Amino acid sequence: MILKIFKYGAPVLRKKCKIITNISTDIAQLVDDMINTMYEDDGIGLSANQVGKDLSLAIIGKDAVDSENDLVIINPKIIKYSDEKTTEEEGCLSIPDIKEKVVRSQNIILEYQDMNLNTHTQMFSDFPARVIQHETDHLNGVFFTDRISFIRKKLLNKQLNEIANQIRN
Repeated sequence: MILKIFKYGAPVLRKKCKIITNISTDIAQLVDDMINTMYEDDGIGLSANQVGKDLSLAIIGKDAVDSENDLVIINPKIIKYSDEKTTEEEGCLSIPDIKEKVVRSQNIILEYQDMNLNTHTQMFSDFPARVIQHETDHLNGVFFTDRISFIRKKLLNKQLNEIANQIRN
C-alpha cells in the first residue's frame, strides 16, 4: 500500500519517535508499505513519522547504500560523527520542491536494530552516511532546513509556511 506522506507543519514530524520493543505483523507491514511509498515518490529514504507513525524506524533505499536490499534501521542512534564534513544539496519528501546545501559528517558509526531486533554497529561514509543522518534527524524531530543558515531559512520561511498551511486547511 502507498502511504500518505506527512508534510512540514504536521506535529508528528517534530516529535522524538518512540523506541520499538517488538516486531509485530503491523510493523512488518508498515516496513513493506514504507518501502513501496518511498519508491513511489522517488525517495531514497523514509522515516516512520513521515507516514504518520511515531516509531523509531527508517528505510534507506538500496541504491543509497549500494546494496541488493533496502536497509531497515530500527531504533537507530549515531554513536560517532567524523570531524570531516561535506556539503551537499538535500531535499525531503515532507518538504516538496525545496532543496538546500547541508553540512553533514562525512563518516558516521550507526548503532541500530534489524527486523529481528538484533543490534548492529556499522560505519557509513559519504552518501549513505548523509542519507542516514537525514533520516535519523527525522526520527528526532529535526528537518534538514533546521541545519541551514539562519539567513537561508529566513529566505525559505514563506515557502515553508505555505507547506505548513496546506495541512491546516
